[in-house]
Amino acid sequence: MDDDRSTQGNPMPQQAKLRHFAITTADPEETARFYEQAFGMKRVGRTDSPIARGVYLSDGVINLAILKYKDVGASGPERGLDWYGIHHVGFWVDEVKSAGEQISAAGGTYMMGEVSNSPSTFYEVKYRGPDGVIIDITEHGWVGAVKDAEEREPAPAK
Repeated sequence: MDDDRSTQGNPMPQQAKLRHFAITTADPEETARFYEQAFGMKRVGRTDSPIARGVYLSDGVINLAILKYKDVGASGPERGLDWYGIHHVGFWVDEVKSAGEQISAAGGTYMMGEVSNSPSTFYEVKYRGPDGVIIDITEHGWVGAVKDAEEREPAPAK
């Protein structure tokens, strides 16, 4: 049976746009070169923060983060710092508070992060789905990603 909430008298949830994936790896530069050469992705940024170092790539719509975590809390204690593979997905939402409420109502749990007071500051709020997958949500997007594919105007680096 379909779960069509509009026919059950419940309002349709806010529709988020899947615009971010993160892969963890031992060598972000080598992995980034692979995705650049194999798929023509473009390098749009770098990070070397207290939680991870890495490279950001884009196909013009979606941001792909290639990361080596430094902080076990951000990587997920059950995974540790040496776990490699697809790590999390990110959704660009209209409004983080209501999106977080929708996630919680659907069975997800808050993990970490908060909305920044500055529109020029990059942030993500992290939740876990019922299967443990980490889900990022943000109102500001990711470098190299566009909220609506029709726009094709990538978000600026922050």
